Amino acid sequence: MTGVVLVGAGGVARRHATVLSGLGVAVLGIVDAVPDAGAALAADHGAPAFTDVDDALDAVEPDAVYVCTPPFARGHAERAVLRRGLPLFAEKPLAADLGVAEEIAELARHAGVVTGTGYHWRCLDTVAQAGELLSATPPLLASGYWLDKRPPVAWWGRRDGSGGQVVEQLTHVVDLARVLLGEAAEVYAVAAGGDPGDPDAVDDATAATVRFRSGAVATFAATSVLGAKAAAGLDVFAPALRLRLRETWLGVDDGSGERRIEPAEDPRALVDRAFIAAVRGEPDGVVVPYAEALRTHRLACAITRSARSGKPERPQP
Repeated sequence: MTGVVLVGAGGVARRHATVLSGLGVAVLGIVDAVPDAGAALAADHGAPAFTDVDDALDAVEPDAVYVCTPPFARGHAERAVLRRGLPLFAEKPLAADLGVAEEIAELARHAGVVTGTGYHWRCLDTVAQAGELLSATPPLLASGYWLDKRPPVAWWGRRDGSGGQVVEQLTHVVDLARVLLGEAAEVYAVAAGGDPGDPDAVDDATAATVRFRSGAVATFAATSVLGAKAAAGLDVFAPALRLRLRETWLGVDDGSGERRIEPAEDPRALVDRAFIAAVRGEPDGVVVPYAEALRTHRLACAITRSARSGKPERPQP
């Protein structure tokens, strides 16, 4: 039986633990800097709890490791996993900043191990269907957005904690844009709100324009000042075709009215199933490796930098 260690014991880690158990994967250990949090999740799965990742990896020798810590806490666990040559699953975003993600990507490349990331929207069969439709009529314009309330955790409101809303939330939508429109050539963004007296406070709203190498253009909008989540998705426009992608449905309108298609399976389960299959050497489904997720992270960080500098940015390939 395949066994994993989870680093982090928050809501996302709990979700992965539940899905993995349903796939017949053994949760061998939970690591969290907060002992009570780690112990609670570990108890649910009959596993030991640890506060140090090296101690956990030495004690239980897993087949793979999931890193589900907040963005500001990235780096240490990934280094420990890759030093041991173990497969690594890293939740999104890869880090609060770009430097840590670049370092981990290079370590993963040298380690030559299987990697996966939490960009589960990519696993949607509706995304594949959208790609097929756009192959016949290339997109010219897209509009992406994440319009939401602010998460209650204190670190989310700090740039050095979450990286900001574009990096922490809108990144799912930015990733879809890369899938369907290709790589970005240039971005320009502006931001509003936040705390003028605190340069590390995240912005309350961000608007960005992105030019893609394919010739397509896109706008992105994000805000965290609402009372509840209003919308998150990507609308794509091509000659005689409008697509609206959400996590739970795809709208297709070719001029005769919109028809909606629901995904066949929950992408949050598919992302784990595909990664575990890859760990076992049995590829099955969509896996977004660390190096591929890094390209999305670079674009999200470029949007954030441009919003701060007021100048266009060219994302690193």
